[in-house]
This record gives sequence, C-alpha cells and structure tokens, in this order.
Amino acid sequence: MPPSNTETPATIDLIGEDLLHNIVARLPATSFASAACVSRSWNLVCERVLSRPKLASACSFNPSYQAAVEEVLDKVLLEPIRPHFAIVSIGGSYESNNIDSEDDLEVLEEALELITAALGSKVQVITNRPSGIIGRDVLSNEFKEIELGFGEENDSILLIVGFLPGLKVTTIPLRKNYDEQETFMIDEFVTDIREFSTSVSGCNSPAAIIMFGDEFHGSMMTVMEKMDYAMSPETVIVGDTLSRFRCTNEAQGGISVAVALVFAVDRNKPPGIGETQFHAILSSGLSPVGPTYKATSVIEKDDYETWIAARREGSDENIDGETILNRVYDEIGDRIRDRQLCIGVTKTRKCSISQEKVGCMTSLALHGVCGNYQEYFVVHDVGIKTGDTFRFNFSNTNTALSSAAAVSSYLRSLNQGSNNTTGGDKQEVFGGLIFTSPDASFFGQPDVNSSPFLDNFPGVAFGGTFCSRVIGRSVLTPHVKEFQEPKAVGCCVHAYCAVYLVMSYTL
Repeated sequence: MPPSNTETPATIDLIGEDLLHNIVARLPATSFASAACVSRSWNLVCERVLSRPKLASACSFNPSYQAAVEEVLDKVLLEPIRPHFAIVSIGGSYESNNIDSEDDLEVLEEALELITAALGSKVQVITNRPSGIIGRDVLSNEFKEIELGFGEENDSILLIVGFLPGLKVTTIPLRKNYDEQETFMIDEFVTDIREFSTSVSGCNSPAAIIMFGDEFHGSMMTVMEKMDYAMSPETVIVGDTLSRFRCTNEAQGGISVAVALVFAVDRNKPPGIGETQFHAILSSGLSPVGPTYKATSVIEKDDYETWIAARREGSDENIDGETILNRVYDEIGDRIRDRQLCIGVTKTRKCSISQEKVGCMTSLALHGVCGNYQEYFVVHDVGIKTGDTFRFNFSNTNTALSSAAAVSSYLRSLNQGSNNTTGGDKQEVFGGLIFTSPDASFFGQPDVNSSPFLDNFPGVAFGGTFCSRVIGRSVLTPHVKEFQEPKAVGCCVHAYCAVYLVMSYTL
C-alpha cells in the first residue's frame, strides 16, 4: 500500500482541548509556563486557564531563612499563575548571610533578589519588615496571627503573589533627597503615579495603591494627606506607615522612604477579560469621648511630637493639659493601660501638586497622646496648627468587636453577590489582604482580625501584617455608630483598627 501524503497529528494533540485544559490547569506554575510554549494551540489553552485574576499566599515559620523562602515559593507556585506582583513580609530574627550593622535591610535585599530570581525580573516585588504576620502555614495549613514579641513562633515569612489580567502593575518609590534639606519629594512621587496611570488607562488616578512607608525617615501623615488631595475619590489606598522595605525600581539619587505598588486598568486589555475591583473596609476600635476642643497654642518638638494647649470649642477659657487628660479619663471611667488615647484633628489646608492651581482640602488626622507637660498635653507627630479643632478617642474593646462583626456582615453581602445565581453580572471574590494594629492584649481572644474574611470566604487566598499605624483611604466603614466624625472629612492613616483589601472580579 503506498504511503499516504496526509500528515498524522502528534499523539499529544489528539487528546482534545477540553482534556488538555484539564491537564494543564493542574500543573505547577513552572511546568504550566513550559506547556504554554509547546505550540500556538497549547498557548491558547493556557491563556484560557489564566483568563481570571488570581491571588496566592503562603506563610512559613521555618527557623531557617533559606528553607522558609523555598517553602513559600513552592506553595504559591503549586498551581498555574503568572505573577504580576509579589509582597514578601519577613518577621522575627532572621539574619543575613552578610554580617552587617543593618541586618534588617540586608535580609530584605536578599529576599528581594531570591524572589525576583524565582518569579522573573518583570515581576514587581516589595519586601518589608512588619510588626507581625497573618497567614496560612504551608506545613500545617493552619491560619495564624503572629505578633512580634508575643509567643515563640516569631521567625516567619509571608509571600503574597497576584496575577491580575486587565491591569498593569508597577512599583514607584518616594525619594528623600539629602541635597534639598532632606525633604520628601512628594510632588514628584504623585506625578510619577499619575503619569503611569495615564499611560496605562487614560486616567491620571489608578484603581488602587498598596503602600509601605518607613517612618524612620519621617512622618507619612503629610504624604498621605497630599495623596488624598491628588487622587480621585475612587482610588483605594491601603498599607503600612512604619515598615522597613526594599523594592523593585529602588530610588536612584536619594533614599526610598516609601513605595507605592500601583494598579491601573489597562485600556488595551484583551477582549473577554472582566473587571477587577478593589474594596477597602475599615474595622475601627476607636470610640470618641468628651467635647470638641480648639488648639490655642501649638509647639512642635524635633519633628516627632507636638505640645498643645487648648480650650473647649465655643469657650474662651484655656484648660491646662493635665486637666484635659484627667477629664477624658474620668469620662472613660478608668485608667487601664490598654486604654490608648489619640486625638482626631480636623485640618483645613491649602494644597497643590507641582505648579497646579492651589486648592483647599479638609482631612482628619489621628495623633497618639503620649502625656502632658505643664499647661500642654503631648501628642505624636507634627502638622497641627493653632485653631485646629480636635476630639479625643480611646481604644475600646467593645467597639472593636462590634466593628469586626459589622465588617463580617458586609463581607457576607459580597459573598452573596459571589453566589448570585439569578443572572446578570456575577462578582467573584478571589483574594484579600489585611493591615491591622497589634491586638494581642486588646481583644482578649485569638484571630479576631482574620475571622471576618475567613468565615465568609473559606479557601480564598488571604494574608497580611500587623502595623503600628494603618493606611486606609476610600475605605467603607460599616460600623459608624461609635465614630461620629463628619462623613465629608476623610482619614487616611488609622490607629487601633484593621483595614481589609478585598479583591473581586466581574465578568
């Protein structure tokens, strides 16, 4: 019989697209990447497997630094994913292989190199040193909340990676230039974010930003107030104000004092790609107490604290700092050390970016109270002016628990949207992050922070960190009964709280 001129397809191509889809969807990320390079048809199948956004997270408590990095990488790359970004949070006493006086930064730099080498040079990577880790243990699959200084399992690494089709992601550093009186280059920072967003989406304000600031170099409050002014109200910003970090695109000609992980919608996204939404929700543990006061004298000390003399709003009589604090404690009803005090200061300031027209903005800034001296009481940070009004707030366990329950109820409504079977657009929650204040001695019970998300979205990737102060802009506040500040006044840096960043997808 003469040989046929018809080419016989390769045996692997005879299995059909559906079966091939089922096979490659079960591959680890590295094998999946290789499969996508086999042929054009295989690549199309792989594209369909990764047509939706994906978040993966893993936490290791291995005391060996190298082993911990390998464990979290193996876990997040166990399934198909093409990471656009990675956040690496390192807790405990891991030491660098390089013996150096700045071990923290050495460890962060080594982690940046290791993760970049594993994921690829195009992946935007941030490594940071938080006050604690929240994540799922790669070995036990147990979800843990570990604060530094509490318990014995302090050595920990959390890795979060994300694949977000339809979005472009980059890291943009905020520089501190020592040639200009050590000032933050905030205008340049905001302009860089706007230019990136405009080039990608045609809009000068991105969809979301995750920020890490190192307040060792100065307060992030001024930075956030200016970003709040410059960005669209729809732009969600979350993060940590006090966390040493290293990142892709490290600043040149200065030092990076903060970094923004910027998410912008791609106006040229392929057809068939849905929309990724970012939802920021605040759970507050603060309750207001006492009347509104007006600052009558303000003295800034060393750029880190402020002395304030004040009177009740509507009164002409000054009240010394000790008397004001005693009245606050009397109204609270105790002087328990866990009752932390702060003031919420309403600020109205002129503001502009670069050469733009000067505008006006009103914001709410929280300043922790650290004592009193003569006629003054003393608060952390600067930026308060004579004439500013403020109200005291105190940390309240009941408020925190009630607020966490309200957040859980709100997330339940998102979950019901995910399970919508009545037709129309279906919203699917695929991941979440949390930035929260340390609370081991505050709630009196474990895992209060993570339970609102885990109870509503079991099996969905989730992780985060403990922070001294939490960034949260354009946040929803389901629990508003205790927090009575005017709704029109925004607050970007929070205390005694948790901020949840929930990511959903609508096709």
